[in-house]
This record gives sequence, structure tokens and C-alpha cells, in this order.
Amino acid sequence: MKVSGFTFLRNVQKLGYPFVASIRSILPIVDEFVVALGPSDDETEMLLRGIGDPKMRIVHTQWNERIQSDYSVKGFVYGQQKSIALFNCTGDWAFYLEADEVVHENDLLKIQRAMEQHLNNPRVEALAFDYIHFYGNANTYAWSPRWYRTEARILRNTIPAWGPEGLFFVVLNTHKKGRYPRAAHTGGTIYHYGWLKTEEQLALKKQSNSKFFSGQIQMVNYADIDPLALKPFTGTHPQVIKEWLPAANGIFQPNPQHRLTRRERKHRLMLMFEKYFGWQRNKKHYRLVS
Repeated sequence: MKVSGFTFLRNVQKLGYPFVASIRSILPIVDEFVVALGPSDDETEMLLRGIGDPKMRIVHTQWNERIQSDYSVKGFVYGQQKSIALFNCTGDWAFYLEADEVVHENDLLKIQRAMEQHLNNPRVEALAFDYIHFYGNANTYAWSPRWYRTEARILRNTIPAWGPEGLFFVVLNTHKKGRYPRAAHTGGTIYHYGWLKTEEQLALKKQSNSKFFSGQIQMVNYADIDPLALKPFTGTHPQVIKEWLPAANGIFQPNPQHRLTRRERKHRLMLMFEKYFGWQRNKKHYRLVS
């Protein structure tokens, strides 16, 4: 069995992504790691090369900069870059990580076993993970239908698939129609640190993304969140991220005067249904198979 890791990057050092920790977290279980690296004016490439692992392979890419074109709608350019990295993978499985996603060392063996278990079962096209979205500080995570709580991140590399909108995978059965992949669960968790950046870094990220996603730029204020969506984190962080983590004391404190949005009120109601009926109503970009 051969396993490829892959991601796409551009100016992620100045945007506050823990991309070095992300890549290092799965290097022990991959045979190669492909990075589609876009034009960067910060230290991204220097830090990337500083990883110094022979498994690393950098593919330099060009980004479509036509701001007011159809390519700016719904992250199509991000989908192109993600797919470039995927198409350069040579493994039986292709393991995708965003630059702010990290895998815990305690989960590596179970992930590897899941890939081995399903290698010869063509019905399983992808492998899924649970998610922990840290919010505000390293002692707090967000949990509600607003935050995707499972997602497919490993894709069988022998099927026609690509990454539309830069967010998920679609399998193309025909040239006319795509579908979400059939996936089994690895039993592992992905730790998402995208909401531990400074508010300035988040604002810079939104400004940078705006040309590739439709919609208006909004200012970031961590405190404006439904307090019922926040939970204390009582586990351990992956070793590779600990040096990057900002110091934290206690659980993050949201704004007590925050007025719930219509979306937050809807999610509170959905959480009540989950509590009493035991099912989750969050969107999945895969179909779970036994």
C-alpha cells in the first residue's frame, strides 16, 4: 500500500496557519507529501523546505487572479489548486489536510489500519474523520451544526474525483454528474486550529480569500458567538502543534451581550433535537457505508 499526503498553500505563513505542524503530523504514515505551492511573498516556501523530509514534493503553481470573473465564485480557484495537488499524488490513497488541520499522533495507527482494511474494497472510496474546531483559545472548541463535525479527508486515488470549491471531494461517475464519495470512518479525529489565529490574521485571510469567493468581507470578532456552542477541551493536543499554540488560561469567554443571529437560533433548536433524539443534522460531504 502506498499513501500520498497532499495540500495547497499560498502565503500561509503570514496568514497564521500552522502548516508545518499540519504536514509533519502525517509524515510518519505517508510515502510522499505533495504541496501545490502558489506564488507567495512571505516565508512559506522557506519554512516548507525547512521541514527537510525526502517525502516532500513541491509543485509550483499559478493562481488565476481575474477578480471579477466566474472563477471567483465559490472558491473555484481553490478547487483548482487542491485538484492540482491531488492529481500529482501517486499513492493508492490520497490524504488531504488543510494548512490548519493536524492529526494526533495517537490516531496514526488506527488511520493506517483503516487504509489497509479498506484497500481492496472498491465500495469504500474515501475515509472520514471526526473534527474538533478549536475556537478563541486552545482550551475551547466549537460544537454545533454550524461547524462540520465529520468530513472525508482520505480519497481512493484510483477513481475520477476532484475538489470543487476547495472544500470537499466529488466523484464523477459520468461527464454529466458528480456525487459525494462513499466513505468508511477511520475512528480518528482531525484537530482544526483555524480559529486560533489573531483577529488581524483572520481579517487578512478574509481579505485574501475575497477575490476567490463571492460575498462581502466581514470584520472578525471572536466574542460574537453563541456561548452554548462552546465547550471546554479536556483532551491533549498533538505534540507537533504544541510549540505553535498560543498560551491560554481557562475557557474562552464570549460576549455576554451577544445577540443571537437567526442562524444561531436555528442551530440551538437543532441541538435540542440532537440531545433528545440522538441524531446529528450537520451536512456531510460523503455517504457513510458499513
